[in-house]
Amino acid sequence: MAAKTHRTAAHPAVLTTRALNRATLDRQLLLRRSAMSARDAVAHLIGLQAQNTRPPYFQLYARLAEFDPGELSRLMESREVVRIVTLRSTLHTHTADDALTLRPLVQAARDRELKAFRHGLAGVDLDRLAAVSRELVEERPRPVKELREELLGRWPEADPLALTVAARCLLPLVQVTPRGLWERGGQVALTTAEHWLGRPSEPVPAPDATVLRYLNAFGP
Repeated sequence: MAAKTHRTAAHPAVLTTRALNRATLDRQLLLRRSAMSARDAVAHLIGLQAQNTRPPYFQLYARLAEFDPGELSRLMESREVVRIVTLRSTLHTHTADDALTLRPLVQAARDRELKAFRHGLAGVDLDRLAAVSRELVEERPRPVKELREELLGRWPEADPLALTVAARCLLPLVQVTPRGLWERGGQVALTTAEHWLGRPSEPVPAPDATVLRYLNAFGP
């Protein structure tokens, strides 16, 4: 969509408030419903807020001309799309590629979050905790309660909540299906993104391309 501008003899062309509003909505696929596929829309938007299981479906329904909730569910079942904690320390739905790129980019935020639980982790070797947690969840996806109990068995003096928060902060954990599917769901069960997707995360991804994609979708 071409944004309208306002020009006078004394001033160069600038976007009007309405033109900026329309351009922002268009970037976010909210000005009119798009013919994009669900996967392309998730990629265009970088990710969809998914702290609860239903919002990603509502967000795509508001944006796509012929959205079928089953399309997103099938993407999750085929592991082309995953649920993982990334932006703002909350769950988001991302394409597999973006999950593997974004999770390392937000590690500094996960490290800051972990510091808030340091008293509950006194005496815990975090490298060992990460290794044990990875072994547990890659053996099979673990419900949060089960992971907590396994970790507490190894570090009985630690705070139970702090142990599970540490596992989430230290590892790129995804919520596996059937959690998040449209017509059926399930309890939260975790494994690593690398194990679920069958390939490693980028070790130190450059943020440049991701930042440009975000600005393309959300402005200014």
